[in-house]
Amino acid sequence: MHSSSSNNEVGISLDASERNMTSIVIISIIATIGGFLFGFDSGVINGTVEGLQLAFKSESAGTGFNVASILLGCAVGAFFAGSWADTYGRRGILIMASVLFVLSAWGAGVATSSTEFVIYRLIGGLAIGAASIICPAYISELVPAEYRGKLSSMQQIAIITGLTAAALSNYCLATAAGSAINELWLGHASWRWMFWVGAIPGVIFLLTLLTIPESPRFLVASGKKDKALSVLTKLYGARAAEKTVADIYASLEHDHKPRFADLIDKAKNRVRPIVWVGIGLAVLQQFVGINVVFYYGSVLWRAAGFSESDSLAISVVSGAVSIGACFITFFLVDKIGRKPLLLIGSVGMTITLAIVAYAFAGAPLDDKGALILSGTMGITALVAANLYVIFFNMSWGPVVWIMLGEMFPNQIRGTGLAIAGLAQWAANFLITWTFPMLLASALGLAGAYSIYAGCSLFSVFFVIWWVKETKGVELEKMEG
Repeated sequence: MHSSSSNNEVGISLDASERNMTSIVIISIIATIGGFLFGFDSGVINGTVEGLQLAFKSESAGTGFNVASILLGCAVGAFFAGSWADTYGRRGILIMASVLFVLSAWGAGVATSSTEFVIYRLIGGLAIGAASIICPAYISELVPAEYRGKLSSMQQIAIITGLTAAALSNYCLATAAGSAINELWLGHASWRWMFWVGAIPGVIFLLTLLTIPESPRFLVASGKKDKALSVLTKLYGARAAEKTVADIYASLEHDHKPRFADLIDKAKNRVRPIVWVGIGLAVLQQFVGINVVFYYGSVLWRAAGFSESDSLAISVVSGAVSIGACFITFFLVDKIGRKPLLLIGSVGMTITLAIVAYAFAGAPLDDKGALILSGTMGITALVAANLYVIFFNMSWGPVVWIMLGEMFPNQIRGTGLAIAGLAQWAANFLITWTFPMLLASALGLAGAYSIYAGCSLFSVFFVIWWVKETKGVELEKMEG
């Protein structure tokens, strides 16, 4: 039995023997289906570009917007999801997102024009943005503090599994039809089926969400104390439930309905430091260039001497490696903490990105302007890029989502997440949009990767100076 001071520290973990860990894990897995759909919807577009160009007769700029449009929807969804979740509940927003996932998958497949397609992809973006913010927040509000990092890290595993599943699904459908633009079933082209497949996990997400409870912290904040007590009793036992509800109530009793003005520290008349830390984590997660490696990976592989047909196999292997790296976080994040993992990742990414930039810097160009890497440099770039992916996915990939879901005090969790989510997707859009321009400029691939290496180096100091450890801290004890 803990002492009373220890109970105040640990809160929800009181009477650990009464916990229903099976239910807690199942609920967490259901919530992370949103992460799987986030990955699947982001990745499915890669196999459909040729089909989109043919079907909509779009120029490269139009196709580029078709591909990037989803990120704009993501930014809007992430921004509003936090405040909507304070009004309609975490589970309520996830149910809404699941419906939008299904609608987007169906609509993108039936679209007959670029405009129609972009509208449905924007709808999908709203769902991804909402899921990216609310899934980790929901998990962090329901699980014990000492398992929060481990269970929240499943979000990143789910995202990469979704990306890998989309690559595999696209490959199987394109192979079955002969190519993405050939007819497959019922007179429809293969690329349309690539989108429709995404409706299946969307429906599964919707049906399973109907079986899980609302976040007890939201229920207490909404005046539904008895309902919160019932949820927590089933998961943690009566004594822990009563203490947790009392802790939540105590943390909220001096508060009012959440609003964006709460992000300002009234006494000092400035934005709360925790908000800047959240924005910094969200932006740096993108500025280290991970989505460039994902979206434009084939440029790297071809420069390293691999054929275009090998790039899909490499992306599937990279996906498997990424999932493996996430499991490092899964097992370590609640033992060594968030901050050490972020630091290890920052240092590792800085070194590996610098090596990739160095490999590209000395490479000559062929008559088409493509890089020619020697055998040794090609392998060096390939190994360094995969090590970079490992460092990212054992640190900044999952840990940022974990921290954004848990680091804000109860009163500003929804609004803090909204701002951080908007910043994260805006940064994603900026990096994705500017990479082709960097590629076409005098800087080229070497310059682009040098910029991302510089951002990784900055992230080392950002973590040391500004990021505070949240391992084992109860959500009611978060300061900001």
